[in-house]
Amino acid sequence: MTEIDDWELVARAQSGDMESFAALVRRYQGPLVHFCQRMTGTHEDAEDLAQESFVRLHRYLNRLTPQAKFSTVLFGIARNLTLNHLRDTKRRGRGKTDPIDDRPLAADARLEPDRQARLGEIESLLQRALGLLSPEHREVLLLRELQGMDYEAIAATVKCRKGTVKSRIARAREQLRLKLLELGGDVL
Repeated sequence: MTEIDDWELVARAQSGDMESFAALVRRYQGPLVHFCQRMTGTHEDAEDLAQESFVRLHRYLNRLTPQAKFSTVLFGIARNLTLNHLRDTKRRGRGKTDPIDDRPLAADARLEPDRQARLGEIESLLQRALGLLSPEHREVLLLRELQGMDYEAIAATVKCRKGTVKSRIARAREQLRLKLLELGGDVL
């Protein structure tokens, strides 16, 4: 059985088939929450932002046309909501003082406890270092490394040129490396 294309699901949802919209939600909920969590640092905010992204997607469903990859459109919505959230949070004075959610994103019960603990430490360190990057650098790095988007899709998502995306990713990788070292990541 072949998987139905994203835009085919959108077309069906536009015709009133809400099961097709639910299929899109199931397909993208995990990656979207993961992206938002890495951007905000908290699982609760990430779930709220992902849910709001799907609400916005549904609200503007009839305006959608397949001019780009569907994931580019959806992550663009999530990106805008997340950046607004970060800006509003900073404006209210909660910006950098919010605790980073240290719960591992990918705990695996099949691993030995000491290995699982070590991976949890590494993931916590990585999350803290990501939280120290600017939103512009963090978002392109996450879209590239965690979501596997190509440069053109990232450029469409963040609304800038492909060359800008490449330079932001290069800077983000270097900044992340330096932040990891500052946080004691040299023991990795």
